[in-house]
Amino acid sequence: MPSLPAGQLELESVRCAWRPHRRGQPAEPLVRDWLGGQLDIAPGALALERSAHGRPRFAADPRRHDVSWSHSGDGLLMALGEGVQLGCDLEWLRPRPRALELARRYFTVAEADWLAGLAPAVREPGFVRMWCAKEAVLKAYGRGIAFGLHRLEFAERAGALVLRACDPALGRPDEWTLRAFDPAPGYLATLAWRMA
Repeated sequence: MPSLPAGQLELESVRCAWRPHRRGQPAEPLVRDWLGGQLDIAPGALALERSAHGRPRFAADPRRHDVSWSHSGDGLLMALGEGVQLGCDLEWLRPRPRALELARRYFTVAEADWLAGLAPAVREPGFVRMWCAKEAVLKAYGRGIAFGLHRLEFAERAGALVLRACDPALGRPDEWTLRAFDPAPGYLATLAWRMA
């Protein structure tokens, strides 16, 4: 899995950056600083708002930018896309002894069976990979996990997770691009996007 070089990554129409972030510290000021530098706009002049479901977005942007961020542990991942619907998720890699139980409760049967078939040493990391992928797509959609983790299904192909099936509200599975990577030691991140 690729790492995040020099704290920043660019993929097609998406850019992202990793920053240290203290728990309890508001993330939005750090995000505004980064976005301002990316868009050459004063951070205070960025018109960010929240949707009815809490999704951050630009109030008005003629260049059709989208933004997403996620924090976990002591890290913050920020993403900016142009002409795409974008979501990101960051997870701190910590023990998750109930991973299989949670998968059986919230994931699809096929996903939970895939996790159950993994060797114990890779089951928890597999759970985190799946969680990140699901949350990134659901954040891009704008509803987050409240929409339902079971309403999209991933499968592993060539060592990567791909969206195999999803609720029609999410569009077609083949419309989504996902990139998983290690932004820093002890963290896993996933970016998900589709053309807007």
